[in-house]
Amino acid sequence: MISILPSRDDRVVASGSEVAGGPAGTRVLLGATWWNVFRVLILMTATAAAVGYLSKYYCLINGWGEGKYTHLCYSDIPPLYSLRGLADGAIPYISDLPADQVLEYPALTGVFVYLAARLTPAGNTDWFFDVNVILLLICWLVAVIATALAQRSRPWDAAMVALAPGIILAGTINWDLLPVALVAVSIALWAHNRPTWAGVFLGLGIAAKFYPLLLLGPMFLLCWRARAWGAFGRYLGGAIVAWLAVNVPFMLASFDGWSRFYTFSRERGEDFGSIWLALTTAGRQVPADQLNTVATGLLLLASVGIALLVWRAPQAPRVAQVLFLVVAAFLLTNKVYSPQYVIWLIPLAVLARPRWRDLLIWQAAEAVYFVAVWLYLAGLDGDDAKGLSREAYAVAIVIHIAATVWFSGMVVRDILRPAHDPVRNDGAGVEDPLAGPLAVMGSRPVATSVGAPPQ
Repeated sequence: MISILPSRDDRVVASGSEVAGGPAGTRVLLGATWWNVFRVLILMTATAAAVGYLSKYYCLINGWGEGKYTHLCYSDIPPLYSLRGLADGAIPYISDLPADQVLEYPALTGVFVYLAARLTPAGNTDWFFDVNVILLLICWLVAVIATALAQRSRPWDAAMVALAPGIILAGTINWDLLPVALVAVSIALWAHNRPTWAGVFLGLGIAAKFYPLLLLGPMFLLCWRARAWGAFGRYLGGAIVAWLAVNVPFMLASFDGWSRFYTFSRERGEDFGSIWLALTTAGRQVPADQLNTVATGLLLLASVGIALLVWRAPQAPRVAQVLFLVVAAFLLTNKVYSPQYVIWLIPLAVLARPRWRDLLIWQAAEAVYFVAVWLYLAGLDGDDAKGLSREAYAVAIVIHIAATVWFSGMVVRDILRPAHDPVRNDGAGVEDPLAGPLAVMGSRPVATSVGAPPQ
């Protein structure tokens, strides 16, 4: 199988490679040294993680209280160690705690958090953060390697996941790298024609965070178009079994504690980062009693549009393209957009449109939002001298939304005009590296344009 080299495939990488002698030539020896693609990706990820850890330097030295917003080093992890009883040995969902102290995350994330707490000397918040950093680095590495393995002809695309500014900045705000890693493994297993195990890892992802549940819809549509009913049945069955295996024990032990995440999400109003907060700032607030209905309605409308795109596109869309669009639609219409949510999209974006230029433009907008949200919170926290006004923060929200819409538009263009798709035109002769069972079932072929210029 042809291995696509970034310096030959991507104009940004080709331009940057001039400092090292220019794009790789046809006689370059691949794998001739100890530094193969996976070892380089591991080194890239570890280096990026170190940069992300050092970005928390102020809080690591001065504590996680005053100055956490103005120095852009806030993390949910240290305060929740004590606020959710973990420092006192509480078991998530099961221990008898006041309702406002019950961990508001799905069950598998609770297991992950409890494991980190057990590995931490009692009451040591800094140790707890460091232990989580190590565990989250493992998740990041899993996501990178799984992304490389998913597209066997394009393993170097995973470097975009390894070096993504969004993960460097937000990777240790919360535990979102856990479901991202599980989803990446699920996609890789699907690409290797293992639908049952792909479903198992998707189910584990759903047990760690809500958003992987959204992937069942587009996979159903793609399987419908390819008539791959058996593959989807195994995929769905694996997801259900895995989700039940994680959740049923907690449901039986303490249903109220287990259901805290679901009630918390339903009752939440408009919050940071959402289009709804920006509209409120502009004087166009959606009434609180209608927000769930309006937000859900917009998501359903977007989902119908994506379904029509899947079904009516002249050539079957690639798996990654549809998965990205569905998760992007959810984030754009959701009641809250925490800065770490960008992590959900990054591996999907890399697989959907592996172009450094587009990724960096989108990530630059997310970096603007990352800075804005903490400076806005600094003002709310009483540091008016360094705080950002609500109006300026609303502008940052619009910037992040516009960038996500723009990247989504590029993906839609690739679906409607496959000649622009960098994967279908990379010369490897593979219609969709992630097709897996869809390719086996004979999804509509795509005419490739070998040798087309990078987009």
